[in-house]
Amino acid sequence: MPKKIEFHFKKPEDSPGYLLGQLTMLWQRQQKRVLDPLDLTHTQFVLLCALAWLSRESDQVTQVDIANQGNADRMMVSKVLRTLEEKAFLTRHEHPTDTRAKIIRLTPVGERVLQKAIVSVENVDIEFFAPLGKSLAGFNAHMAGLIREHQTE
Repeated sequence: MPKKIEFHFKKPEDSPGYLLGQLTMLWQRQQKRVLDPLDLTHTQFVLLCALAWLSRESDQVTQVDIANQGNADRMMVSKVLRTLEEKAFLTRHEHPTDTRAKIIRLTPVGERVLQKAIVSVENVDIEFFAPLGKSLAGFNAHMAGLIREHQTE
């Protein structure tokens, strides 16, 4: 007879990791539903948002800046940005002083698609998290705290 597997948590619903994973899958399903018609994956959307946020402060946004903004792997960011360039949502140009860097800019098509995506995604978020009511601010604060705590790992 196989040895009984031991768990710290008595049941899955007691595990914060299990609950976070389940919630994330449900939330991503809703995000996918509104992003698919715009020909965007959630990762593509997140990187376009990072580019848009960073572009408010600088016209010299690089792939590294985008990766750092989203806590993302640089190689993955490079591949996703290439795909977004093929879709004509952004352009990549040589950096004027750093030969290893690329300057990333949204195209007019990318701006239009991103604006539609932002409205759709924000509406999904409002609806999805509505059951939290007045607890939403605390929920967000706890998530932000966990992100800060583990960001340097």
